[in-house]
Amino acid sequence: MAYEKKIPVDLDCPLRLTMSLIESKWKSCILDELRDGRAQRPSEIHKCLPEAAPRVLDIQLREMVEDGLVVKTIYPELPPRSEYRITGLGLSLIPIIDMMLKWGEEHFEVFEKKYGGRTKE
Repeated sequence: MAYEKKIPVDLDCPLRLTMSLIESKWKSCILDELRDGRAQRPSEIHKCLPEAAPRVLDIQLREMVEDGLVVKTIYPELPPRSEYRITGLGLSLIPIIDMMLKWGEEHFEVFEKKYGGRTKE
């Protein structure tokens, strides 16, 4: 069951509408992993984001399917197999994610100051 927001989304604010789709911690990272259009199994996505709890990723993937950012295909085999693929709507967010990545690289010193001397990966 997805988290129900107590405060409705402001339909008059395009920024809040956009953020409502990618505001959680891992959704933009999931879209970034799926950007090449190749379908990935949940375990592949989990391997790419090892610091995220699998349960959290599963919940966020489910929400992204509901929002139309990714599509889930379930194959009727034993054991069942599922894959996720980015949709056109999800791909339309990639330029925003690219700008966020670029900004983060250009302002890395902000994060060094905030989080200490961690090395850049």
